[in-house]
Amino acid sequence: MPRFSIVVAAYRVQGYLSACLDSVLTQSFRDVEVVAVDDCSPDHCGAIIDAHAARDSRVVPVHQQVNSGPGHARNAGVDRAIGDYVLFLDGDDTLAPGTLQGLADRLALTEDPDILYFNHVRTYWSERREPSLFGGLLASAGTDVFSILERPEFLRIFAMSSNRVYHRAFYTRHGFSFSAGIYEDALLSYKTMLTARRIACVDLVGLEYRQRRVGASTGSPGEKHFAIFQQYTRLFDFLDSRPHLEPLRPLLFERAVSHFLFCLDRPSRVAAADRPRFFGHAAEWYRTHVQEGFTPPVESRWRFAALARGSFLRYREHELSVRGAAGARKLRRIVRPRLAVRAKRNLYRLHRRRPVDPNLAVYSAYWGRGVLCNPAAIYYKALELAPHIHGVWMVKKSEIESLPEGVDHVVTGTRDFYRTVARAKYFINNVNFPNDVVKRPGTVHLQTFHGTPLKCMGLDQQRYPAAAAGMSFGNLLRRIDRWDFALSSNQHSSEVWERVYPAAYQLLEYGYPRNDVFFSASDEDIRQIRAALEIPAGHTTVLYTPTLRDYQKGFTPRLDLERLSRALGPETTLLVRAHYSYRPQADLARLHEAGLAIDVSRHPSVEELCLAADALITDYSSVMFDYAILDRPIVIYADDWDIYRSTRGVYFDLLSGRPGETPGAVARTERELAAVFREGRWCDADATALRAAFRERFCRFDDGHAAERVVRTLMLDHDATAQPLPPAAQPLTESRTAQPRQVGGSGAVIAGRGGAVPPHTVQPNRAFPDRD
Repeated sequence: MPRFSIVVAAYRVQGYLSACLDSVLTQSFRDVEVVAVDDCSPDHCGAIIDAHAARDSRVVPVHQQVNSGPGHARNAGVDRAIGDYVLFLDGDDTLAPGTLQGLADRLALTEDPDILYFNHVRTYWSERREPSLFGGLLASAGTDVFSILERPEFLRIFAMSSNRVYHRAFYTRHGFSFSAGIYEDALLSYKTMLTARRIACVDLVGLEYRQRRVGASTGSPGEKHFAIFQQYTRLFDFLDSRPHLEPLRPLLFERAVSHFLFCLDRPSRVAAADRPRFFGHAAEWYRTHVQEGFTPPVESRWRFAALARGSFLRYREHELSVRGAAGARKLRRIVRPRLAVRAKRNLYRLHRRRPVDPNLAVYSAYWGRGVLCNPAAIYYKALELAPHIHGVWMVKKSEIESLPEGVDHVVTGTRDFYRTVARAKYFINNVNFPNDVVKRPGTVHLQTFHGTPLKCMGLDQQRYPAAAAGMSFGNLLRRIDRWDFALSSNQHSSEVWERVYPAAYQLLEYGYPRNDVFFSASDEDIRQIRAALEIPAGHTTVLYTPTLRDYQKGFTPRLDLERLSRALGPETTLLVRAHYSYRPQADLARLHEAGLAIDVSRHPSVEELCLAADALITDYSSVMFDYAILDRPIVIYADDWDIYRSTRGVYFDLLSGRPGETPGAVARTERELAAVFREGRWCDADATALRAAFRERFCRFDDGHAAERVVRTLMLDHDATAQPLPPAAQPLTESRTAQPRQVGGSGAVIAGRGGAVPPHTVQPNRAFPDRD
């Protein structure tokens, strides 16, 4: 029998659940079980729970057949629990290190009380941490053990489910369970506290109580919030049957009414249109349960008085007078916008009065750099499947000449731009549209993204000043609030996107449209791509794609490219692609002119470069996740891993050598890189096995039909919520990949691209000859 049973209820928390479970399983106190309840969650919560259960026998997975809400999910967890004490944890919260040891020590010191309370801290998406208000109260208890009649002030402790542990025998003996509906934790919190004979406290900040920007059960207004009156009615019915608790009724009455008013004043819980009705319910409850002689708290006296009179008008008048004074102060601080900005906004506002054009789509990629990436693949598929949708590209003026023939476009910030975005129905981008673009009702915004996250993204960048330089996270949140849909290329991405871009969009786990070409390109297509790049026939081609460093300015090759090119030998062509944010480099131009490398930094299609390459050398670029689809060797050259990880932050250890984290051979120095190629380790059995596990984890949603799924969902009225997940991408078959063959005398093998192995297959015995 474990000391603690941690019951974790999980529903739509895939971006947080792994951290939640890990925070328990990595505690120094290990005598625990984790009863993880998947409340029929439509995302990957069930798979995450099963994966943790497969790795750690202390995890007990429970899968609900229907979604029944957090209360019933916790009840199902208690039914499976066998520990001495039960602790309820939401799937998006975490335990601080050392929490369970601290609780175990206090339980031993207080001789196993019925309930032990501990402290919490609120953690926000903005990285702000807010201490609870109850540290002093908890500390005041010391090591005392008491009942609530002896210390009624403890009824003010935050009535939640996760800041306490219950003796399981006490909990089950009294038949406690969570009721249906939200605010169920408040009802149970008070009932257990009123019943317990032995209560103890410890001022240990053990719970990290996450305040999600979106997704919380109490985070959106609606009829569900009216359940609060029924929950507190049940509590007072409970009191009616226990006359010895009568002295506590006034304080519990004040707690209930304060809770009502808290909800009333928050639009995230009670919408403006529902406020009069909610107030009416609260006033009726007030009159039903108030005791003669009750004295309202001083700080809320006018609110309680308005409820007692049942006058929402009086409440609203007082509220408006308070807000009006605050608004006047704020108005004095507002600076009038410049005339040019005002004129632009007026023009845009005028166009927005016109009807939305149901057949107009606006596309953009990389801040207006052209017809590229996922938006481009969707654009061309829409021309095929939905030709009635007119696509217009938002581009920078400098990119007009590079646009493909026949592509309609507008330049960002012009009158044509505002006329177009004011009326378009569809907005498709792999980054974001300008901040002043307004999402009109009836429009559809799709965020396609442009890579799988190895480095920290979105709100996670707040912890890394180099990555966050110049970013406004307030503007970021306003932009993501416009999204209706966002693409994901794998489960890892789904978990990260949901957490770091918290908004009410729907994830489409369709794969990346830009990768569809990897499944459709023929050998002839590849030969034409190589010919256009002027790669000599029969040459081995290695693509080097270093990524951006936030901690340095400008492109500084991490390798001596001239030495690398000469070491690869005369029958190997080196393609070098600097990050798109860097300016053209004179050194790369010199190498290009000397025939030592081909500078493909400005080539319009990364996908074509991947198809042309026999192998990839990269550091932390997300191109590795796409290139893995081709099942060709990937070598990681990461000489500054420690600096990059500390300045940008990463989601997993790329250099660990663990399956599913490392895609192939790893080198930290140029000498190690030379050895990787010289010894054939870049494509040996170990590298092949790592690549297979990497593909299994990160390429499952890509199957060549991502663009089609997007077009049918967005533009052809298919129900995205009803559409099943795309099938997992299967390993490339013989029709797409040749059987490995022996090459040279090194014992290395490589898979070809289709049919027979082409004559330019890499020969590792020629790469990096022994120069010592």
